[in-house]
Amino acid sequence: QVQLVESGGGLVQAGGSLRLSCEDLGRNMHNYAMGWFRQAPGKEREFVAAISWSGGNTGYGDSVKGRFTISRDNAKNTVYLQMNSLKPEDTAVYYCHAKELRLGVWYDYWGQGTQVTVSS
Repeated sequence: QVQLVESGGGLVQAGGSLRLSCEDLGRNMHNYAMGWFRQAPGKEREFVAAISWSGGNTGYGDSVKGRFTISRDNAKNTVYLQMNSLKPEDTAVYYCHAKELRLGVWYDYWGQGTQVTVSS
């Protein structure tokens, strides 16, 4: 069973940094591609970053390239999002996402979200 729990959100000034963590309490994260999405008030959910099950491949949304870094530690069942040079427009609820391929069918799982607020 996949149970994603995010932590690390908070309030930070523009130009600052935060690191988000997402732990899979089901302890099967090594089976999943992982990612982060975000949703600001009144906007659609936006792709932020993704990482393959091995960690060998990563991808980023255009708005965060060069500032955010996704990584994972399968031994700890945790994926991280290091966010640097934060901007007020990065303010959103950040959601952890897991994608599992099981018997030819893709399954999506989401965490409950963690709020990130960047003040100007």
